[in-house]
Parts: sequence; C-alpha cells; structure tokens
Amino acid sequence: MESTVRVRFAPSPTGMLHIGGLRTALYNYLFAKGTDGVFVLRIEDTDQTRYVEGAEEDIKRSLEWAGMKIDEGPENPGDVGPYRQSERKDIYHEYAEQLVEDERAYYAFDTPEELNDMRERLKKSGNPSPKYDAITRMSMKNSLTLPEEEVKRKLEAGEEYVIRLKVPRRETVRFEDEIRGFVSFESKGLDDQVLIKSDGMPTYHLANVVDDHLMQISHVIRGEEWLSSTPKHILMYEYFGWEPPKMAHLPLIMSPSGGKLSKRKAETEGIPINTRDYIEQKFEPEAVVNFLAYLGWSPGDDSEIHSMDELIDLFSLDRVSKGGAVFDYKKLIWYNEHYLREKSADELYPRVKEIAEEHGIDPDEEYLKEIIPLMKDRVSKIEDFITMGRFFFEDPEEYDEQALKKWKDGSAELLSDYIDELEELNPDEFNAKMVKDKVKEVINAHDVGFGKLMMPLRLAVSGMGYGPDLTPTIELLGKETTIRRIKKAIDKLG
Repeated sequence: MESTVRVRFAPSPTGMLHIGGLRTALYNYLFAKGTDGVFVLRIEDTDQTRYVEGAEEDIKRSLEWAGMKIDEGPENPGDVGPYRQSERKDIYHEYAEQLVEDERAYYAFDTPEELNDMRERLKKSGNPSPKYDAITRMSMKNSLTLPEEEVKRKLEAGEEYVIRLKVPRRETVRFEDEIRGFVSFESKGLDDQVLIKSDGMPTYHLANVVDDHLMQISHVIRGEEWLSSTPKHILMYEYFGWEPPKMAHLPLIMSPSGGKLSKRKAETEGIPINTRDYIEQKFEPEAVVNFLAYLGWSPGDDSEIHSMDELIDLFSLDRVSKGGAVFDYKKLIWYNEHYLREKSADELYPRVKEIAEEHGIDPDEEYLKEIIPLMKDRVSKIEDFITMGRFFFEDPEEYDEQALKKWKDGSAELLSDYIDELEELNPDEFNAKMVKDKVKEVINAHDVGFGKLMMPLRLAVSGMGYGPDLTPTIELLGKETTIRRIKKAIDKLG
C-alpha cells in the first residue's frame, strides 16, 4: 500500500509572510494536491522573543488569498495536533530526555560568560570559527564532564541548563535530496546543537524533527537556507530510530541585480517583499500564483499561463531547478495584465467600483462598465482603471510633463479647427468613427501627419500622453465634455 503524501508549510510568526514563504507554501500545496495528499499548516512559534502580533493571521489570510486550502492546521485540526509548537512543549521534553538517556544528548550548564570565554580562548589559539563540539565539550560544564551526583544536584536545585545533541566527531552524513541528488556533510563541521533552550522551549531543530515524525510528514519541501541544518536533522532521525521524510530544498530567490533577494534589495529595486503588499496593491492572486510557480520550476515546454488546477496537474519536484531563480518583477506585471484582460467587465466592475469610491468617485454603473473594456488593454493593475482613468470622471487639472513636449506651435490652431468640425455633429452622430473622420478632415486641410493633431488632442482630453484608444474614449466622454476640455487646453497652453 502506497503511503499517503503529507506535506507541511511551517512558517514562524516572526513577521508578515514573505513572498518567498508563499512560494514554499505553493510548492508544498501543488505537490500535495497533485498526489492526492494532505497539506498541513504548522505554526513554528517556539521563539517567543521574536513573536509578532498578527503574524499568524497574516499567514492564514495570505494562503486563503492565494487559493490554498489548508487540510489540517490550528483552525481545522486533524488527529496529530496541536498545530502550534508553543502548545507542544511537553512532547519535545519527553523526546529530548529520551536522547539524553540513550547518550545521544546531554545537559549543559555553561553560563553565557563561560561560552564566551571558550570562544575567545579558541579564537586566540587560531580557531577562526570556534564552536561547542566533540572536542570543546570535554572542557565545558556538562553531564559528560561532571560527576553524576553533581548533575543530579544541579537539576534538582533548578539550575539553568540546555540540552545539546551529541554530534559525532568524524562521520559523513549523507542523504538524497529530491531536487539536488545526493548531499553529504562532514559531522566535524557541525556543532552540538542546542535542542532545549534554557527557557524550556525547544529549538527549531528538535521541534521540527519530532513534529515531522509525529505528524507523519512524508516530504519536507523547504527553502535552500535549511540545507545546512539537514544533517543535524538526519542524525536525530537516526538516533530516534525513525525513517526520515524525503527532503527537497528549493532554490533561492535572487534579486535582479544579483545575490539573494533580501528585504533591503527588494526595497531598492521596488519589489514588494511581503504577501500582504500584493494583497494591498490589489494584484490578481492567480497572477501571483502563476508567477511564483515558475520561480524555480517549469513544466518543460514553452507554456507560461496556467491556472492553479493546471499547475497541480503539471507540478513535479524533478522539474524544480537547483540554481537560484531571479525575481523578474516585469514578468509578474505581465502575468497580472494577462489575468486582468481575461476577466469580463461584469467580473471586474465591483472591484473597480470599490477603488473608485476609495478615490472619492461615485461612478454610474453603466458608464463604468463601458470604461472597463476600453481600459483593459492598458492597465497593469486593477487600480490603474481609476488612477490612469481618472479623466473619465473629471477634467484634467494639469498636463503630463513628457506629453507637453508634443504640444507644438501649431497645436492650438489645429485643435480650434477640430472644435469647429465637432460642433457640427448632432449628438447621435457623435461616435468614434465620426470623431476619427473629423480628425482626417482637419489634418488633410492642413497637410500634416496624424500625430500632429492626435497627440495634443489626447493631452487636452486626458491630460496624459498615453491611455486607451482615443476615438472611443472621446465618444464615451461625449461632445460637450470633449469640446470643453479642448478649449481649456488651448487657453492654458496657447
């Protein structure tokens, strides 16, 4: 019988969910759903000092926004809960004590000062990266070096201690990564990892291994930054006598200018770093999901547009790349434009109306539903319908600097003649075709190119040098508004 695939997304509530975290969640989700598996959310909140209020809500909201349904988690527990590590403290202690009994771990009573002295001492004797390991542990204050009675006395007296993993001195730790193939580490490069901290809380390493085992996680799919911790986890699985889950370490997300996409780099390159930013900037969730799926994976053909259901069918770990994936913000915008264009005016209307109201505009439903198809090919984000299309609701107060360069000496004269042509049209004749025919008449009479009239006309009507198709725009604005705006531009710009 094939065992069920169970994966977990296990963020720490130490801040808002990073866009890289959302990609990790997505790969776990796609893998689970493509194998009829289970997607578990576990909150790794053992580091109480870094806990951020509202972070857990942010994580859940982000997953929901992206369309990832949690099968088991704090809100909908299965039978391997609780799903918050802070509520599992007793479980970790039991397993840490078991390792001490099996002589795979030990109590250490060293004070912060003593640890500091050890590091300073080793640095002086030429060790550039001193650590608490197989060699140094024998000169420290722990249950390996102290007499048994003294250890017992210290524990009974309630002295502070940590529990450390007893990492072997010379051993090669090997495991197979689903993305990277075989990976091996020498144990002499590892320190005696703290498993239980002096405040009684477990460290990430212990909690992670115990939970993945007890929650029957079959595949651990996580970021590359955890690769160097994996040997410690593999040793613990061995010491507990457990079968480790399959491991898959995802490629780093790189900044367009090179190097890892850090918070600082993202800020300088104008890339929103938290999922919350994408929600607030009203990105299309399907676009973000489609973009993130391709950030380190591809289906092996030229296709680029896929819905969540299609991604679930296509996704496999063997097509995830080993090398870093560059966060191409322009590509994300391309995806966003695509998904906006796919949506009908009826579908977009309630969202555009809400944005209009946020901007203090109360649009007529029918009018707004005519603006949406006109603007759809020009907008990158849904807010652009209103920010770029504001001139549909009010006369422009100022004119775009770049576009003003197109206002030449003869512009006012051409526009005056154009007004005369428009004045002659009956309201029922005032349509895009007639508006365009009148442009042709004026430019033929003056023997100039199209742009000589169209550019200043666009500027007069919208205040901008770009935007939706001009003649249908003028038809929608109507005769009176169009003429009023042209006259105003002639007055202002001369």
